[in-house]
This record gives sequence, C-alpha cells and structure tokens, in this order.
Amino acid sequence: MAPHGSLPFDPIQRAADLWEERVGPSRTMAAVTSVMRVQQILLSHVDGALKPLGLTFARYEALVLLDFARRGSLPMRVMGERLQLHPTSVTNIVDRLQGDGLVRRLPHPTDRRATLVELTPEGRDRLAKATVAVTAIDFGLTGLDDAGQDQLTALLRTVRRSAGDFDR
Repeated sequence: MAPHGSLPFDPIQRAADLWEERVGPSRTMAAVTSVMRVQQILLSHVDGALKPLGLTFARYEALVLLDFARRGSLPMRVMGERLQLHPTSVTNIVDRLQGDGLVRRLPHPTDRRATLVELTPEGRDRLAKATVAVTAIDFGLTGLDDAGQDQLTALLRTVRRSAGDFDR
C-alpha cells in the first residue's frame, strides 16, 4: 500500500521511460527499482502484522531460526551466519529478544568463548502467534498465484546465487 494512496500511474515505468530517453536501456534500472519497492511494501506489511506482538521481521527471523535448530539452541556466531547479519546486529537482536523474555543466553558446553541462544517458553508462544499473523497476510505478498510465487523465488534465487549469497 502506498503511504499516501495509490498513484494514477506506475512511477517506476515512468522513470524507466525517461531513463530510456535520456540515459539508455532501462531494463535493469526498472527491475532493481521494482525489487527495492516490493521489499519496502513487504517489510511494511510484515512489520505491521508483527508490531502488535512487539516484534520486527528481523527478530521474527531469529525466533524462527532458533525454533528450527535441531538442538533448540544455536551459537550466536551461527545465528549471524544463517541470518547473514553482522555480529553486532545479531547481538542487538538477541539483546532485545532477551529483554522481552523470548530467548535466553547459555554458556556453550564445550566452547567457553561461545554463547548459545535458546527460545524460552514465552518465545515459543510469541513465535506461534507471530507466525499466525504473518501467514494470515501471506507475508504481504499479494497478486501472485502459487506458480508466480515459485517463479519469483526461482528468479531471485538465481540473482542471490550469482551474487555469492550461497554456493549450491
């Protein structure tokens, strides 16, 4: 949803047309600008669904990651790798989640330098409620059927792989 209502035209298409006239081929500019705008839209919808639960998408992702962990906990370093975040960002997320009683830090049983993070019962409960909230709005992704969502995921995966986001 646009912050001030819908525009009577597609501003990205208008920019692409002008780019084409003044700079040259606009395909890449239009694609990147579209991805960036869709990211803003999705984040706005998801954060809106999570806000009543005191969560942001970043904190929600961390809770999901911990819930998916085989042992129910992960070292902070591994959380950073999996979430693809700088250690400072992971520390900030964990600090806030811990402050809300959703996770706890534990000493690593075999590595004194590492700290484990695990969900608390309240964290599991909040995660369940948050998952209901974001799935109820389809994570903000509207306008695409199942095949379109699969196609979008495949296209973006190709971009991510070629950028070195992952190996396989």
